[in-house]
Amino acid sequence: MLSPRTSPTRDLVGLDGLWRFALDTRVGATPWTTRLDSRLEAPVPASYNDLFVDPEIRDHVGIVWYQRDVRIPRGWAGERVVLRFGSVTHAARVYADDRLVAEHSGGYTPFEADLTGIVAPGAEFRLTVGVDNRLTNETVPPGTVTTGPDGRERQSYLHDFYNYAGIARPVRLCSTPKTFVEDVTVTTGRDGAAGIVEYRVSVAGEAIERADVQVRAVDETGVTVAEAHGPEGAFRIEDVTLWQPGAAYLYDLVVELVADDGRPTDSCTQPFGVRTVEVRGTQFLINGEPFYFTGFGKHEDTSVRGKGHDDAYLVHDFQLMEWTGANSFRTSHYPYAEEVLDFADRHGIVVIDETAAVGLNLGVQGGLTGIPPTPTFAPENFGGVTRDVHAQHLRELIERDKNHPSVVMWCLANEPASNEEGAREYFEPLVELTRKLDPTRPLTYAAVMFATPQNDKIGDLFDVLSINRYYGWYLFTGDLATAEQYLEKDLRGWAERFGKPVMMSEYGADTQPGVHSVWDAPWSEEYQSDFLAMYHRVFDRIPEFVGEHVWNFADFQTSAGIHRVDGNKKGVFTRDRKPKSAAFSLRRRWRGLDGHKPGGQDTAN
Repeated sequence: MLSPRTSPTRDLVGLDGLWRFALDTRVGATPWTTRLDSRLEAPVPASYNDLFVDPEIRDHVGIVWYQRDVRIPRGWAGERVVLRFGSVTHAARVYADDRLVAEHSGGYTPFEADLTGIVAPGAEFRLTVGVDNRLTNETVPPGTVTTGPDGRERQSYLHDFYNYAGIARPVRLCSTPKTFVEDVTVTTGRDGAAGIVEYRVSVAGEAIERADVQVRAVDETGVTVAEAHGPEGAFRIEDVTLWQPGAAYLYDLVVELVADDGRPTDSCTQPFGVRTVEVRGTQFLINGEPFYFTGFGKHEDTSVRGKGHDDAYLVHDFQLMEWTGANSFRTSHYPYAEEVLDFADRHGIVVIDETAAVGLNLGVQGGLTGIPPTPTFAPENFGGVTRDVHAQHLRELIERDKNHPSVVMWCLANEPASNEEGAREYFEPLVELTRKLDPTRPLTYAAVMFATPQNDKIGDLFDVLSINRYYGWYLFTGDLATAEQYLEKDLRGWAERFGKPVMMSEYGADTQPGVHSVWDAPWSEEYQSDFLAMYHRVFDRIPEFVGEHVWNFADFQTSAGIHRVDGNKKGVFTRDRKPKSAAFSLRRRWRGLDGHKPGGQDTAN
């Protein structure tokens, strides 16, 4: 699915702003058939949960309704008209006037509604969107909905971040010609100083058999450096400028459909970077050079907006990452907004792109025992339809993000029950599917504390072992000396058993800003810094280690609980992006590394 961009043949109209808003319990059974009877308005893009002071809205489980009036530009006569949502969390039903025009499940990937012939250029229509925030064992992420004695539905889930919902990403009205470029796929390689670019163009609409496809690569100065003809093929870029971590360089692939008279009937542009990614032995290579990940697990999370995309926070977060010396981040625990990846492409930040498959682990209900009340992958839990839903999420993720040079690895799940029976049967088909969809990028998953080198059942299926560990926090709290011994033994076990690159995808300690201590006192800023320093000593002793992603970049909101005070406090920045002491410690460790391992050691071959 192409990201929406204007071109000589394509126009965009943004539909962001204030929409009418109502809970399903406060309107009739068919609210799309008339003007929404509500005085409430909600901004798009934004989650709705924190906007209002009414607790019934924040705690609502079920459907909410958004509505606005939309006028089709009168100049779009004879054009295809498409409505595009960046995402709706978690499921959507979309109506144009009284007509259902789209349904989509999955809260973090885009979808479209073709309105051609349904709406008329120059005319206005009523756009209504039903947004369902419910999570079940047939959604990713999963959850459970129960009904209380008062008849209200209640939502529970297994992931440790707040279940924000709404229209959290931009909504756009797009025009294309009736015969149009539907999709573009770009893959790149190197041949000495030249770049090798393979492309594939999908054409749809009317008279596609007469569509002549022409492509050209344009550099950042606007000079055409290569041309090709046909719906798929390859070309060389001599003396190519590579996309490098910290030194981004993007070319534009200009794709044109040309009529018999030589006139372009459609034109679109797909940015791309020339770079290679490879796992060789225990090394992770970008452009043939060992790369060491420094950075964070993040969240799309800010006050008031929830998971609503905000360009100001986007810019500021990237500035803070650059300030710390971070070169990468993981899109924990869901695909982030397309605008985030576009920005990473332009600024040379490396991304591990993760699906929304978090919470596939009933062992967390057993606390630190890790013993599930029932098997995670039993048919009545996640061993049935859940995997099919997970597969569809992978298809949509890869379809959306396949052309981003910043994306160097797919993460199929966060903290699944990879130590339980049924894990291999669940994940093996998903790994095969992902490699078929994209054979160019390595694969990983983030292993939970309960999964050990001895009992993990899926590590051999993946290319990189990403490990989440909290020795010194959930285990051996306040005893960093003992935690260091257990951490090193654990990580060496993964490297020895699987012989693959190992990285830490989560490690961190909750920290209340302003709490200080001369002792190893959990929750103090000093303890957070000492905790991270202990982990870093261990990382530097393990040759197979290829990266460190601190949990978390910033404090974030969670569901209410006795172990959470206004959210998760493991951020090295507060929720409003003020640095804790640990942020300065990371800056001292990471600045100047330029993708090399601390201490000047290359990872083992």
